[in-house]
Amino acid sequence: MSDTNRLLSRRNVLRATGAATVGMLAGCNGGDGDDEDELEIVHWWTAGGEQDAIEALIDGFEEEYPDVPVSNNPAPGGAGSALDTEIQSRVLNENPPSTFQIWPGKAMDTYTESDVLADIGDSVWDSEMEDAYLDGVKELAKDDDGNYVAVPLNIHRLNNLFYNVEVLESAGIDPSELSSPADLLDAMETIASDTDATPMAHQTQAPWSTIQLWENVLIGMEGVDTYLDVLDGNVSANETAVRDALQMVADYSEYFNEDAGSVAWDQANTGVIQGNAAFLHQGDWAAGQYKSAEDFEFESDWNYVPFPGTAEVYHVVTDSFVMPEPNPSPDATEQWLSYCGSVAGQEAFNPIKGSIPPRTDVPDDEFGPFLTAQREDFNNSTAQPPSIAHGTGVTPEVKSNVEGVFSTFNGDWNIGPAYNGLTDAFDV
Repeated sequence: MSDTNRLLSRRNVLRATGAATVGMLAGCNGGDGDDEDELEIVHWWTAGGEQDAIEALIDGFEEEYPDVPVSNNPAPGGAGSALDTEIQSRVLNENPPSTFQIWPGKAMDTYTESDVLADIGDSVWDSEMEDAYLDGVKELAKDDDGNYVAVPLNIHRLNNLFYNVEVLESAGIDPSELSSPADLLDAMETIASDTDATPMAHQTQAPWSTIQLWENVLIGMEGVDTYLDVLDGNVSANETAVRDALQMVADYSEYFNEDAGSVAWDQANTGVIQGNAAFLHQGDWAAGQYKSAEDFEFESDWNYVPFPGTAEVYHVVTDSFVMPEPNPSPDATEQWLSYCGSVAGQEAFNPIKGSIPPRTDVPDDEFGPFLTAQREDFNNSTAQPPSIAHGTGVTPEVKSNVEGVFSTFNGDWNIGPAYNGLTDAFDV
């Protein structure tokens, strides 16, 4: 963002991003002043288990704070796209909800640069809560000045390599011995030559899966520090690393399913379940599909390892809630945020959502063997970097630019234009 844009007022910044949507409140007019104590919660969890998870969280909050009336006000559609439209419109009209769901980190820039998120460091982030969060997640909850403006509620891990146990055994591959992205390429070559299975299930219909794959190849080849330097915009300073990671992904593409360009990630993942594909690189939400599959059991039929080269890394995307200001119900909002950051709140929400809690002191009892294993990895991790693909590590503008680069890369696997495109994508 230019210096000129940084100097824009709150209203003008939000007008620039949301003027086209003024008055389009998605049928939602909460916070109208009828009840100053009402807690209005806006989120995008409207399907299946995610809806059950937010309802469980609200139920727990209402038990703890029975005198606070709650308005559960979902904004369905597009993992936040409809919510962003609604919130920007409402903030512009000085009619914000009490709180809303957002990815923390750079995805909050529109709001932090507009100075519309309250500093909750003193009111919500007490020392007990701070001590329970690992540093990487705490940093995502802060603005550029180091003030806490969000409460992370859950964590999804991005650097998982899932696999079909029978396929790998038939190819004589021990996934625990894959220590680098190059080792994974060798394993896929073996699977292609020794079995009838597709080496890697993947989708290229949308760019995000390949961006996510490239991120973890880069971390696996060059380490977290190099990856974070690229996130800071220093692409040309890491040219060899960026090009090598792009080349590795292009080499992987030879082993994707033939219909990768016409299926979604979960359709590709069906190949792993049916024994027609060996590997899947994906976030931990893929385990939900395995859990619901008939006669497909964790460890005996499917399992996972950290993406090769990222064993001590927990590559995160996390959801959070924030406190816009001026706030229609500040006391109730602070109570909600404190509950989201509590053991009770995270224990109520995450087992149903299929994610792990960002607090390290939530009991394992309700999480099952896979999520418990993920929690152990998280608690033992040495780095928790944010994501490009899911918008926590870069601004919305950079994310959109990178998606454009990978939309083309998914079709031609041409390294030179992709590298040049990434150089330009971060130059904003």
